[in-house]
Amino acid sequence: MVTPHIPPVTAEEKASWPAHGVVKLEKPFIDARGKIQPLVDEMMRSAVMIESKAGSIRANHYHKTDWHYCYVISGQLEYLHRPTGSDAEPAVIVVDEGEMVFTPPMVDHGMRFPVDTVFLTLGRNPRDQATYEADVVRVDFVPTEGWTSWKPGETQSRDAGDDQA
Repeated sequence: MVTPHIPPVTAEEKASWPAHGVVKLEKPFIDARGKIQPLVDEMMRSAVMIESKAGSIRANHYHKTDWHYCYVISGQLEYLHRPTGSDAEPAVIVVDEGEMVFTPPMVDHGMRFPVDTVFLTLGRNPRDQATYEADVVRVDFVPTEGWTSWKPGETQSRDAGDDQA
């Protein structure tokens, strides 16, 4: 398998990121037709919609260069995070419908879903499997006992809409 080229993070790129955690959204544009909610004005190479069932866990990893914004369309997620390399207990942020959280590279992160949830993940790097696997490092910092989770080597189906996030 050919390892994809992933450009390094630049100082200029890093300076454009919002603070890690919940992102303060701009006010929506509202008129008689409805509303437009601005989310992200950054160059990105992936946008995926993820459905997560109540009682499941996703992530439990960090990215070497990738960053992502996760916008909750419906439901709720518990976002656990800590600096990569830390043994500290993860901090928890509850992200509700209509809210968004930002994850920079080199931050251990995991998500627990207490209810059925749909969210968008908007990321820096392409989401093809080779690029994703070249950039992600899995860590076991979010306890999975009693939750539905996934580990490399376990069965996935693209037809079923499953995702490695």
